[in-house]
Amino acid sequence: MNIQESVAFVTGANRGIGKAYVEALIQAGIRRIYVAARNADTLGDVVAISPDRIIAIALDVTDPDQVNAAAQMAQDVTLLINNAGVLGSGGLFTPKSVETAQWEMNTNYFGTLSMVRAFAPILKRNGGGTIVNLLTIASVVNVPVFSSYSASKAALYSLTQGARAELAAQGTQVIGVFPGPVDTAMSEGVPLDKVAPIEVAKATLHAIEQGLEEVYPDPVSQSVFANLQAPLKDIERQFAGMLPQ
Repeated sequence: MNIQESVAFVTGANRGIGKAYVEALIQAGIRRIYVAARNADTLGDVVAISPDRIIAIALDVTDPDQVNAAAQMAQDVTLLINNAGVLGSGGLFTPKSVETAQWEMNTNYFGTLSMVRAFAPILKRNGGGTIVNLLTIASVVNVPVFSSYSASKAALYSLTQGARAELAAQGTQVIGVFPGPVDTAMSEGVPLDKVAPIEVAKATLHAIEQGLEEVYPDPVSQSVFANLQAPLKDIERQFAGMLPQ
């Protein structure tokens, strides 16, 4: 995919990795970006990066009506970056653990599913395009201090594999991004070395241009996947081949 010829839609674009995606895309020369956040007023600094190429949209990915309205507004999109996500606190046995898990699953899994379903037909009409889902190393191994968050991201990892298989026939590339700790507000209390958000964004853009399916943008991620990548990919392709032709 040629970034310079693309039109992107980035969710959760008001800060952190989402804002870094916008910065990297503008630097790469993209034609237009729709940037989304639950409160459009928080997107002022992002739009200021390149006001002539960036369009702000208020979007709560857990609201199907807002998702459909965003898709109707952005019919020229060829690159969808599903970055919006939430992280709760506490383990599985705190008084509010079920509510926290539902909140995380509604945003991280069902919200992304809604976006993929709404934009897949648009990408098909525009030649296939690319979908990027922001995952994490916690997608493949549970991090007990964030148990229900890990579970929601594991569900998103499975969704990513399924979407990749089902959308292959329409020429849509589906990429999973698996960072370790990233230097954002969400991971402020994590006592590990953290990669800068812009490094995640740059690694993702490289994968988009090179046609790669997974992104391991930092040493922690690369270490986790060093001995997992090949066997996991083999099994994924085996099961994808079971789809009816």
